[in-house]
Amino acid sequence: MTDDTALTPQHDDAVRGGSPPWAVRLARRLEDDPAADRYDGPLRALSGALLSSPWSRRLLHGDWLGHAVHPLLTDVPVGAWTSAALLDLSGRSELRPAARFLVGAGLVAAVPTAVTGVAEWGRTEGGTRRVGVIHAASNTTALVLYSGSFAARRAGRHRLGVLLGLGGIAAASAGGFLGGHLAIARKVGSRHPVFDRPAPV
Repeated sequence: MTDDTALTPQHDDAVRGGSPPWAVRLARRLEDDPAADRYDGPLRALSGALLSSPWSRRLLHGDWLGHAVHPLLTDVPVGAWTSAALLDLSGRSELRPAARFLVGAGLVAAVPTAVTGVAEWGRTEGGTRRVGVIHAASNTTALVLYSGSFAARRAGRHRLGVLLGLGGIAAASAGGFLGGHLAIARKVGSRHPVFDRPAPV
């Protein structure tokens, strides 16, 4: 029988017993900090409402896809906002309409992304639940900043829109790191039971 742990990639410092990177220490600190527990009430209520029927659970957990749909959807808003930031940083005024369009597209795509994320969070507990709360807070901050950025751009206040957008991409990046921690390090995510078996060698 194949030993799954032998197939798990290990970082060199982990093999040597060295100190983990600062980001790893931060993630572990968030997992251990019960302060986030007091803020999970709204997420708990929303998750319960979203998953109140078997049909919505199957849809939002990605049963029709074979695994969680949330990670797939995150590529759209993050990609749109990253592209907008690159256009902004180019400093070319003729690209401003395209940047504004990308910011708006990211806002639209963020809605189903957030909904499926809350649905996945409903299956977490303990430390992963706490990190999920901070992940949601980071992404909500990004959503607020990008909403302000879009409004500022439409009003002709391009410089303000760019500044708010840069703050938004910073918040989205923080949320992305925590999302990666949950999906990769903690294996949070719905999946078909067939994937619980080791992959063929």
